[in-house]
Amino acid sequence: MKAYDVRGVVGVDLTEEIVRALGAAFVDEVGATGGTCVVGHDMRESSPGFARAFAEGAARRGANVSVIGLCSTDETYFASGAWNAPAAMFTASHNPAEYNGIKFSRAGAQGMSLETGLAAIRDRALAYLSGDIDAVGHEGEISERDVLHDYAAYLRALVDLTPIRPLRIVVDAGNGMGGLTVPAVLGTAAGLAELPIEILPLYFELDGTFPNHEANPLEPANLIDLQREVVAQGADVGLAFDGDADRCFVVDEQGQAVSPSAIAAIVALREIARVKALGAAEVVVLHNLITSNIVAETIVSAGATPIRTRVGHSFIKDEMARTGAVFGGEHSAHYYFREFWGADNGMLAAMNVLAELGAHPEPMSGLRERFSPYALSGEINSTVADVSTALARVRQAFSSRAVEDSLDGLTMIGEVASDEPFWWFSVRPSNTEPLLRLNVEAADNDTMSLIRDEVLTLIRKDS
Repeated sequence: MKAYDVRGVVGVDLTEEIVRALGAAFVDEVGATGGTCVVGHDMRESSPGFARAFAEGAARRGANVSVIGLCSTDETYFASGAWNAPAAMFTASHNPAEYNGIKFSRAGAQGMSLETGLAAIRDRALAYLSGDIDAVGHEGEISERDVLHDYAAYLRALVDLTPIRPLRIVVDAGNGMGGLTVPAVLGTAAGLAELPIEILPLYFELDGTFPNHEANPLEPANLIDLQREVVAQGADVGLAFDGDADRCFVVDEQGQAVSPSAIAAIVALREIARVKALGAAEVVVLHNLITSNIVAETIVSAGATPIRTRVGHSFIKDEMARTGAVFGGEHSAHYYFREFWGADNGMLAAMNVLAELGAHPEPMSGLRERFSPYALSGEINSTVADVSTALARVRQAFSSRAVEDSLDGLTMIGEVASDEPFWWFSVRPSNTEPLLRLNVEAADNDTMSLIRDEVLTLIRKDS
């Protein structure tokens, strides 16, 4: 169990026996006996068998299981929200082929973390593994149901792409589930009307061995093929999806990557304008603590209220529900939408970007430049011998020239004069490894580089 999902090596950490017990424990925890639960899976070789075993365990504890088969993670959120049913998605997202995992949702696509249910599921599953899964009086039924058309139609209803100028887009699905969802939502594969979009496909074949590159667009090396193809094809924009297609990354027509912070700012503007046009007076938008300052600045300039959050899927979902936020953005390219039950949806973010790009003659590079005014380091991981000692060194070195913020790790915000370049950095410990994760932002690249190098020296002193 990780902080907000299950992840492990197939045959070692995850077996069908373990998964069957998890299915039974999940039904117990969410109270789905006599009700419906949803099970979906990605294209990994182990996923169909795991989904079947999970459904068996869930049915034994009395849940009626709707198996939606091959799907993206946000398709399971759609089913969970539309049917108000708990859901489980079998995927290891961007992890290598030997991994698999489970993403859980309560009814209404609500998130789950160790503190809000995953620990209880783990403990119940351990009990079932040491004995038998007791059947309830009436075992549930397992049925199959396809949601792709309804999912695609729902997204089309949220973002109207019919009036945009014609766009040529290269899409790198990374052999992941984007190869199924992109033709359905942006094309005609689900029986929907044709849009003014020409899709130039890259690695749409579903293949859980990831023969071309890892399905992790957060790593720059995995964007190279997309960047090259966008320029070679003279495309307007490029999109890259991760393995379960819940995250989307953007490349402009020059082949330059557009930061997730810039995308968050662009989508935030659109969502704020949309709800204000419907009469909303108070609008809230979330951003996690390591997005660029441009995100909060954009939210404020649009007349909305930014709320800064911890990093992490379930934490942001909880905050979306608590605050009624219309949108939330993370540095990792997870984008959350109130009209999608507060869940994250990479396709919906991509559609907003295409709508903005297609509504004006300005190229994607112009949008990138407009919403990327500051210098960002990107996330830098360091293995350390002692996390607390390394953090103490950093805190002591900067205590006299920065304001400390302890939300989710250590954030230091530079105290600078009005004519000096701003800077801040965040150092967060990993939940599972002896790692510290550094993110730095500054007004210019020279300042960012100086702060970055100083902090890294302190972090790695004893490594």
